[in-house]
Amino acid sequence: MAARQANGDGRSSKLTRKAYEKDLRKLQIDLCRLQDWVKHEGLRVIIVFEGRDAAGKGGTIKAITGRVSPRVFRVVALPAPSDREKSQIYFQRYISHFPAAGEVVIFDRSWYNRAGVEYVMGFCTEEQHRRFLIVCPEVEQYIVDSGIVLIKFWLEVGKDEQERRFLARINDPLRQWKLSPMDLESYKRWYEYSRARDIMLRVTSTKFAPWHIVRSDDKRRARLNCISHILRTIRPGKVPSSKIKLPKRSKQGAYDDQSVLKRYKFVAEKY
Repeated sequence: MAARQANGDGRSSKLTRKAYEKDLRKLQIDLCRLQDWVKHEGLRVIIVFEGRDAAGKGGTIKAITGRVSPRVFRVVALPAPSDREKSQIYFQRYISHFPAAGEVVIFDRSWYNRAGVEYVMGFCTEEQHRRFLIVCPEVEQYIVDSGIVLIKFWLEVGKDEQERRFLARINDPLRQWKLSPMDLESYKRWYEYSRARDIMLRVTSTKFAPWHIVRSDDKRRARLNCISHILRTIRPGKVPSSKIKLPKRSKQGAYDDQSVLKRYKFVAEKY
């Protein structure tokens, strides 16, 4: 694992791409083993990612899911609720995405929207916010008691780093799609989000479902630390398996299958 190197002011330097990719590969191999363990044991896992805009949630989730099966690791990123969903019990639309045996569900933002963006932007009432904070630990107690492994990450990005990332998005046409009017409005309300975060953490970080804070100014370290924590939490065992051997192709019914394709249109080979 890559060692931390300190700058002159004592802070850790950012991880180089080479060191990051080397450690990421090792951890992704372990995630593949974890995937087999989850299927073998019929485990149900929920991983929640929360944090400010530009905290690095999306990139961390991609690092986790980049080398595993989407049939086992499923990402849920829900849009704003429809009128029908607004009339339902608040947790209802999230519970419908919970894992069955042998599944890991990753929430890219979750039911904690009510404690964050909805509360700060006035999309819920004070009473709805208060009620959520009372009910949320009870719901999570039920989730854990049912046998689901619940892991909650809060990615904490610094004020200066968030500003740098927003400016990078503004100036990069490949990343401008990441910006929305809501993102820009949330950027203005740094301390309102900080207070909402503090209330949320104080009330909903419990012994059975604690929050785990991840410093994410260095995206690469944050990704590695999240994956490492997941592996330490679940600790996959060894799954019985036989050595894979590629079988011989059958020559029965052999023909020139490539010549048949010549009658169809091919994509122009410009590269």
